[in-house]
Amino acid sequence: MRIAVYPGSFDPVTNGHLNVIERAARLFDRVIVCVMVNAEKKPLFSLEEREGFLRLVCAHLPNVEIDSYGGLLAEYAKAHHCCTIIKGLRAGSDFEKEFQMAMINRRLNPDLESLFLTAEHQYMYLSSSAVKELGFYGADVSGLLPPQIVEQFKQRIRNISDDKENEK
Repeated sequence: MRIAVYPGSFDPVTNGHLNVIERAARLFDRVIVCVMVNAEKKPLFSLEEREGFLRLVCAHLPNVEIDSYGGLLAEYAKAHHCCTIIKGLRAGSDFEKEFQMAMINRRLNPDLESLFLTAEHQYMYLSSSAVKELGFYGADVSGLLPPQIVEQFKQRIRNISDDKENEK
């Protein structure tokens, strides 16, 4: 059985992420979408919320499962019998960092391959950070996020904006 892991912070999951997940699900017997814990980032959504969003938007993909992990990806992949790490690439600037990480993961787990899937043209510019910034400025994020999570995203942005307003 060919098992791949698609790691990320998914804060929030975007249509670009979902596109990569759907494409990976066609290539592998099983895909584990793993919400990675990054101590350097302050996420908009909790780990549990991000996992829940992913379960919701991936419900139509029977060979996709959702998990989370706070350690080294190469160790996670080995423990879960993954042969491949899936990474989505948006632009050339993504490649250098992702290539470096692929070499580190390969050194830690020599049996592990990295597969880079380029984003489809309509998602080349899309990142969770960009969506969050657009949301804070009140821009329409429909079409950037899966429709199942748009309202929760807007509500979180409103709550944070209200909290900041109340602090003044």
